[in-house]
Amino acid sequence: MWQTSTRLLQLLAMLQARREWSGHELASRLEVTTRTIRADIERLRDLGYPVAASPGVGGGYRLSHGTTMPPLLLDDEEVVAVAVALRTTAGAGVTGIEEASLRALVKLEQLLPTRLRHRIDAVRTATVNVPGAGPTVDPAVLSAIAGAIRASERLRFDYVDHNGRLTTRTGEPQRLVVWGRRWYLLAWDVDRADWRTFRVDRITPKTPTGPRFPPRTLSDDEASEYVQRSAGTATWRYRARIRVHAPIHQVRGLLPPAVEVSADGPDRCIVRVGSDTPHQLALYIGLLDTDFDILEPPDLAQAFTRLAERYQRAARAQSA
Repeated sequence: MWQTSTRLLQLLAMLQARREWSGHELASRLEVTTRTIRADIERLRDLGYPVAASPGVGGGYRLSHGTTMPPLLLDDEEVVAVAVALRTTAGAGVTGIEEASLRALVKLEQLLPTRLRHRIDAVRTATVNVPGAGPTVDPAVLSAIAGAIRASERLRFDYVDHNGRLTTRTGEPQRLVVWGRRWYLLAWDVDRADWRTFRVDRITPKTPTGPRFPPRTLSDDEASEYVQRSAGTATWRYRARIRVHAPIHQVRGLLPPAVEVSADGPDRCIVRVGSDTPHQLALYIGLLDTDFDILEPPDLAQAFTRLAERYQRAARAQSA
């Protein structure tokens, strides 16, 4: 319902911005089918918006002139959802969004009936927001990236990696992915001919944007999974490859998405994992509670030896 209401607002804004739109144009801009556009047009009419349609090749949709536009109608659950969303944007990681959200919430609450104000106040008094930590994203940077994604235009930008190195990158931007308080850009790196994930708070876009490119086939789920894997492994200082003596479906359920797991026969799998130190990695692998072989690096065995000796000393002291 929330996605539908948001799309109706976007559709209404487009109809107000231009005299006439074809169904294909609206569908392309809103990234839906023409069938969905027809259903949304009918819903706008049900809400009282006079949308006229002309058939044929040159036809399209337009708002009738000389009519007072009624407000967009939201049911009680939609109003509460909007209020809760506005109040909980402290964790969004966008500079200035908290103040803007509170201003919008004050305006909204002034228009609400008493029964809804009581419901929203109940949520507010029962909820505690933990202040976010870490860098935030400039809304102008988000808008520049989102515009390049929508227009399928190459984006040039300065980027500071996690080691503090500054480079200039050229990418074909595909998705903005929000994970926790972090915003990430998933893009096809033109110079490296591969997918790359970039922290948006470390991006400084360059203008103008580059030439258009054909968008690559990539679902939202695929984009989310790729960002989780790449962002989760980017800060690893120590990496290893382990053969685990257990089927892949069993091991996969014990590990976070950032860890790459591949089958090595019906009863074994290969795990590529990392950590800050060999000691932490030895502890982490031990939590799988199954046999394994160290494929690389060879010095990881020393961390397991030291850990095993420490456990043996503790066991002997307990039994003495």
